[in-house]
Amino acid sequence: MTLHRPLDTAVGFSTRQLHAGARPGTTVNPRVTPIYMTAGFVIDDFDHAGDIFNGAEGYSYTRVANPTAEAVERTVAHLENGAEALLVGSGQAAVAVTLLGLLQAGDHLLSASSLYEGTRGFLIDNLSRYGITTDFVDDANSPEAWERAILPSTRALFAESIPNPKNDVFDIEAIAEVAHRHGIPLIIDSTLATPYLLRPLDFGADIVIHSASKFLAGHGAALGGVIVDNGLFDVERSGDLFLHLTTRDRHGNPSFAERSGGLARIAYLREVMALRFGPTPSPINAFLINQGIETLSLRVERQSQNALGVARWLEQQPEVHSVDYSGLESNPFHPLALKYLPRGQGSVFSFTLRGGLDAARDFVNALETFTHMTHLGDVRSLILHPGTTSHNARTDDELSQSGIWPGTLRLSIGIEDLADLLTDLERGLAATRTVVA
Repeated sequence: MTLHRPLDTAVGFSTRQLHAGARPGTTVNPRVTPIYMTAGFVIDDFDHAGDIFNGAEGYSYTRVANPTAEAVERTVAHLENGAEALLVGSGQAAVAVTLLGLLQAGDHLLSASSLYEGTRGFLIDNLSRYGITTDFVDDANSPEAWERAILPSTRALFAESIPNPKNDVFDIEAIAEVAHRHGIPLIIDSTLATPYLLRPLDFGADIVIHSASKFLAGHGAALGGVIVDNGLFDVERSGDLFLHLTTRDRHGNPSFAERSGGLARIAYLREVMALRFGPTPSPINAFLINQGIETLSLRVERQSQNALGVARWLEQQPEVHSVDYSGLESNPFHPLALKYLPRGQGSVFSFTLRGGLDAARDFVNALETFTHMTHLGDVRSLILHPGTTSHNARTDDELSQSGIWPGTLRLSIGIEDLADLLTDLERGLAATRTVVA
């Protein structure tokens, strides 16, 4: 290994403490993607700087691009059969960057009503401040319901592949056909499915979003969000609906569609939205997500098997009113689950206790193996009461319309031994029996 020339001993201490350890020109080939924990990158020379700022390959600043983050982007794009991916700081940032990058004041978004409460709040409370309206489709698997709700100003359809917390599988293929008839994209948040169980782009979705903090990272240690585009933006069909992608900028430079073709959407999200809004992922978080992805299939397979075992067991318990898991033959979404999720139906679902709020409280407080926390997709099994936590901003009527009752609890099943999970759940049920009685 060749070391670079030592610093002159006459150089001051402050200079030495900054430069003495550097080994420029050394070739290293680590098997694990390194953590490029740096705000910026050294540029070769004066002309190279200009080239980079004009789109040439190279690195200048981590907010623009970072090799550790790019490793995650390449991997997730490949796993989703997508053309290109963008890593941002959180799943919520992925939703915001995508929707704000496609929509503008006066536009209309159409969304399935069954979805993560944080996203629902963003659509209702925040997008509205920017003049973007949102309507919700209750019968989310009815193409006719979506067709009736589409307006001349509708610019995107949005849904979750496995909605949180009800595990009511979304019919991607049927609704994608509706979107494409109108030249607008179908955006799918597929966090709970992961690319191991389902690849929405294969069924006609245009953009897939993940909260990488969940199953992709897998250990509850990192935040991140990923946006994956199919690379099929069609100027002829959709150009008039997205003028910011097809119109030249104020300097007369080529439009995103002219420069990037089918990748115009993801190019705009990367070069404008992520760059200027700044939801930059930490290189450490990117590293942890990349490490987590390496065991994704192993974890998700085990979690799905455990979830099915837990759901079947809960369904047989007299204290349990209902179990919302599409892997159960009794579940109305089971046929769709067989189509879209043949490898497993995920590991996040809800169930409802007959004893209401008091039973839910006693159940949660009695558990020892399940962790009581706000998170999903962890290797550990988690539990939460949606009505008093994640969904507490909804009225009683809104909760009941969503099938969330006082006794409803959400589970995220981990990789523990199934027998131990059932023992813990039995401990919880035992604590509720005095309430039910």
